[in-house]
Amino acid sequence: MPGAGKSTQGNLLAKKLKVPYLSTGHIFRDIAKEHTQMGRSIKLVMNAGLLISDSKTLQIVSEYLKRREYQKGYILDGFPRTLGQAQKFKNGVDRVIYLKVSDKEILWRLAYRDDGGREDDTLLAIRKRIEVFHKFTDPVIDYYHRKGQLLEINGEHEIDDIQREILKHLKVHGK
Repeated sequence: MPGAGKSTQGNLLAKKLKVPYLSTGHIFRDIAKEHTQMGRSIKLVMNAGLLISDSKTLQIVSEYLKRREYQKGYILDGFPRTLGQAQKFKNGVDRVIYLKVSDKEILWRLAYRDDGGREDDTLLAIRKRIEVFHKFTDPVIDYYHRKGQLLEINGEHEIDDIQREILKHLKVHGK
């Protein structure tokens, strides 16, 4: 879910495991700053609280993962977001960490961020992002749960506690 702490935990985990971290949200926000047709298109979609199309997302992520620094592993943040992306992603997934946070907590976190938030963090856009998450990403969570790859963590605890819980479970599963 947006605001669940994916970036924080992803960066901590990447440092601990000594693998690169790749956030689709950061990639899309960078593209949205470009004065190109794709940049403007992505900016409009993001500001409306919607998701970038599966085909465009898969294309962009796959291109990034061809880079040399990702050849020995990586932490992906915010991908796959839809069932179609999960089913069509060719690079494979070892484990999926789902930081479970209530809608109410997400709304509060995003609306009152200390850093002033993002351009697409209007109350209306935040609500839309939560709605879109449930519509498109809940099925992804179910998909990886059925495959036995899902690690669900309570994301409403302190950052260090969440990190310890993730590491504990990854070691139990030999990852």
